[in-house]
Amino acid sequence: MRADAPRFPASLPAAGAPARVPGPRDGTLVRPQQLLHQAARDAVRRPVPSGLGLDSQAVRERMVRRLHGDGVRHPGVLDAFSRVPRHLFVDSALAIQAYEDTSLPIGLGQTISKPSVVARMLELALGAPGRGASLGRVLEIGTGCGYQAALLALISRELVSIERLGALHAKALRHLQLAGVEGVHLLHGDGCLGHAPRAPYDTIIAAAGGDSLPEAWLQQLAPGGRLVAPMRAPGCQAQVLVVVDRTAEGLRRSEHEGVLFVPLKTGAA
Repeated sequence: MRADAPRFPASLPAAGAPARVPGPRDGTLVRPQQLLHQAARDAVRRPVPSGLGLDSQAVRERMVRRLHGDGVRHPGVLDAFSRVPRHLFVDSALAIQAYEDTSLPIGLGQTISKPSVVARMLELALGAPGRGASLGRVLEIGTGCGYQAALLALISRELVSIERLGALHAKALRHLQLAGVEGVHLLHGDGCLGHAPRAPYDTIIAAAGGDSLPEAWLQQLAPGGRLVAPMRAPGCQAQVLVVVDRTAEGLRRSEHEGVLFVPLKTGAA
C-alpha cells in the first residue's frame, strides 16, 4: 500500500465540505420538515375510511339481521341492539368476538350472555299485556359488565340495576360511561333482596338463575308488571326462562325455552 493512500475513516477536513443540495430558485434552503407538515395537513383533510371495524354500524346491523332471522321481531329490541356497541363491554382480547352469538367471560366467574338470549328476554318483557314500547320502571338483577343495562336504558323509563360483586359493579360503571349511557341507577348489593326504595317495578329481569324466585322480587312487582328470569326446571338441573305476570287475579307463571345462566347467589362481595 502506498504511504500516501487515503485511510478510512477519513477525518472531517479530509472528507471535505458536505455537498450542497440545490434549493429553489430564490436561493432558500430546502427544509425536509416542511414535507412532514404538509403530510400532517393532508391526513387531517383525508376522510376517515368506513368499513367493518368493531365501531362500525354495519357490524351491529349484521348482528341485528341475525337476531331477526332467529325470530326476534320487536322493533324496540332490534333498535336497541343496533345502537349499543357490545365490544365496549367486553375485554379487549375478546372484542373481535363481541358481535358473534356467543357468551363471553367478563371475569370473576361471570359471563356476558349471548345476544340471542338477551334479545329473547327483552322481547318477553316487552310482550306483557298493555306494555307498549317501554318497560316502564325496571329492576335488573345482575348488572354484570353493563351491556344489558345499556339495552334496557333505551327501552325503559327508569332503570335500577344491582350487582353483588363490587369489582363488576365498578366495571359496569366504567363501561356505561364509556358508551355514553346515562340515567341508570347502579347499585352494589344483594340482588336477591331487590330494591324496595324504588319499588314497585313494572319489569324485573334477572341475569342469574336459582331454584326458586326470591320472594322480594314478587313483592316488588307492580300490578300489571312482568318478571323474566332463568330458573331451574322442576325435577332437573336444566334452566328455563320463567315469566311471571301480576294480574288482577294474582300471579300467573309460564315457562319458556331452556337457557344457561350463572347461579343466583345471595349477599354482596
